[in-house]
Amino acid sequence: GAIGAVMTLFTVTHLELTPVIRFGLTPTEPPRFHFVKPENYISMYHQEGTNTLYVGGQAVVFVLTFTDRGVRDLQVCLASSPAVDASSPLECDNFITVIQKVNDTFVVCGTNAGSPKCWLLVNDTVLTDAQGSGQIASASDISPPYPSQRSISLSADGSLYSALSSVGGHAGSIRRTFGSQKLLKTENVWLLNPQFAGAAVIPASQKYKEEIYFFFSEINKTARVDEEPYRARIGRICTVDEGGIKALLPESWTTFMKARVMCGAGSTQQQYNNIKQAVVLTAQDKRAGVMYGLFANAWGRTVICAYSIEDIDQAFSTSKLKGYSSPFIGSRPGTCVRKNSTAGGHNDIKNLGVIRYHPEIEDVIRPVGVAPLDLLSDDHITHTVADIVLAVNDEHYSVLYLGTEQGKVLKVLHTSEEAFIISQYSLFNNEGPVLNMAIDPQKGHLYVGTAMEVQRLPLADCSRYGDTCRECILSRDPYCGWDRARRRCIAIPPGYNISTGEVVVQSNTSVFLPCPVRSFHATYRWEKDNCKRDYPCVFSGDSCVLGPVVDTPLKEGVFRCMATEDGFRVEVISYRLVYNGGPLAASLASTLGPSLLLAAAALWLL
Repeated sequence: GAIGAVMTLFTVTHLELTPVIRFGLTPTEPPRFHFVKPENYISMYHQEGTNTLYVGGQAVVFVLTFTDRGVRDLQVCLASSPAVDASSPLECDNFITVIQKVNDTFVVCGTNAGSPKCWLLVNDTVLTDAQGSGQIASASDISPPYPSQRSISLSADGSLYSALSSVGGHAGSIRRTFGSQKLLKTENVWLLNPQFAGAAVIPASQKYKEEIYFFFSEINKTARVDEEPYRARIGRICTVDEGGIKALLPESWTTFMKARVMCGAGSTQQQYNNIKQAVVLTAQDKRAGVMYGLFANAWGRTVICAYSIEDIDQAFSTSKLKGYSSPFIGSRPGTCVRKNSTAGGHNDIKNLGVIRYHPEIEDVIRPVGVAPLDLLSDDHITHTVADIVLAVNDEHYSVLYLGTEQGKVLKVLHTSEEAFIISQYSLFNNEGPVLNMAIDPQKGHLYVGTAMEVQRLPLADCSRYGDTCRECILSRDPYCGWDRARRRCIAIPPGYNISTGEVVVQSNTSVFLPCPVRSFHATYRWEKDNCKRDYPCVFSGDSCVLGPVVDTPLKEGVFRCMATEDGFRVEVISYRLVYNGGPLAASLASTLGPSLLLAAAALWLL
């Protein structure tokens, strides 16, 4: 823990909410790849933990391998359709719309001049015809016929799921299109001209309860003249779904349900009903986390709304179904049930009928904090990705990367209290909208694509924040911390464990928690478990000590010492206190040294 021992906590509240710093092109440019000609529609696939990015363009798949020195590129070309000639409109070429890895198989699909086709990518070099190679749906169920028609593809548990937006005579659908499981689809009446915005696997501790959420807008048939014609929706299915019975939903989902999603300020008329994109951050095996939706209104203004996955799950699990008032018999319709479950019988047929005619729930999904995130930016957002970051103060933070119409990327910290623009990148020589992005938290990289180029950025770009502790901390970038030994703002190392100091405390021990006082112009207070209530401390030498008094019992939990000076609020140190022989982990215990730790116990420095 030599590096960990010298990290300074970054949590600061500052009255100024504009971006702390703007980054432009610098002499040490990030690795980038330039397209030979503009690629107006690009699809992306990136497997976390690798340095390779797959980009689908116009009749070509770019296999890009990024290093700090540059980009190695392989281009796998596809012949354009014979119907294409110089006078053909742009959309009549073969645009690659889908690149997905299903188990060890790369599935690539393209528009093929209005007659979609799929291939398998072998050894990153050869594309072979996918038809006849295992269980794969018709290509027109996976790729749209035109690149401007939005499609979403998702690989989960050995299957490919495809959501096609409505266009022309195509109704739009959510399907399982490739893999060993039964290929299934939505009923046409369930979706009203959907325009898809995203999809995400929602994990569960029991695998058979795993779900997939699909995010889309659809036509609001009951809209008045003064209302927008769209409504935003979440649809969900269970990954174990194997379809209905011969008489009812034989080729369709039996677990499809949908809910309305609201994004706006409370119950006001200012609602954003057109969802353009959605990203989800979840825990590894828990149905918890956050969904971020990018919404637009009728005038094209864009906002971000955040939603609790637990709230969404609760609604799908408990809400009444629209138009259905009878009590449920047996299990609730749409429940995820193990394959080959013998729950069956008459009740199952009844439940299939309920789902067939009443898939929509009554509950409306509303955003956390009621209103959209207050970003104080009028930039038109075109694309977003997100990451969850464990900062040096043992707190998890959401970080959003928002690509804009002008080719900028905004890096946004989202906490339970606020959204804060950490920094703004203006990266591209040829300004144009950000078309696509991919994020790799494991490697610490962000890939950003425009019609002209793709480049890779570090998620932790700490050295740009300046060369003082104050500048580093005020950046509020959870990827970064101040290294006292080297006097630099540095990226928090992978696997960094803040609990490097350990103290064993018996339950009958009196514990005193010290906070090092670095400025006598600051006000020092303690708070517990992020609670609004705070506690004073007693000055003792160079420390401000929190001890057990009548109204401040030192019970188990996380204690933080907060210093306020000149309008800035800084977390100086934090402790996790555990009794009954458990550890008292001082997140920065090793920076204190034994002489400052007043707890009546031994201290080991790791």
